[in-house]
Amino acid sequence: QVQLVESGGGLVEAGGSLRLSCTASGFAFDTYAMAWFRQVPGKEREFIAAVSRTGSSTFYADSEKGRFTISRDNVKNTVYLQIGYLRPEDTAVYYCARAVYDGRYIYIKSTVQSDFRAWGQGTQVTVSS
Repeated sequence: QVQLVESGGGLVEAGGSLRLSCTASGFAFDTYAMAWFRQVPGKEREFIAAVSRTGSSTFYADSEKGRFTISRDNVKNTVYLQIGYLRPEDTAVYYCARAVYDGRYIYIKSTVQSDFRAWGQGTQVTVSS
């Protein structure tokens, strides 16, 4: 019943911007922290950002340079990822993920990979040079 449907990806020239969306259904959206990951062939899923259930707290990977912004709209059951100044190395499949457990989310870097589950097919972001 849990469904996460990502959208908003596509072909973008380097330096451009994208706003990815993830629409959720099948669960109480506003009780779960949400996150965005990305993955390229041959590499492990990479954490990008997470947002608390209310949207009041956000967390970002240390490797990011401030180009990513995560947000959510609990009325629309949607989580967003705004990406600015895209680079070819941003090319990947971007996945929306739901926290394994509902309720309050506390970001812990060492366990973030196992704290979230991706349920959808992701959306492809391709950045050309």
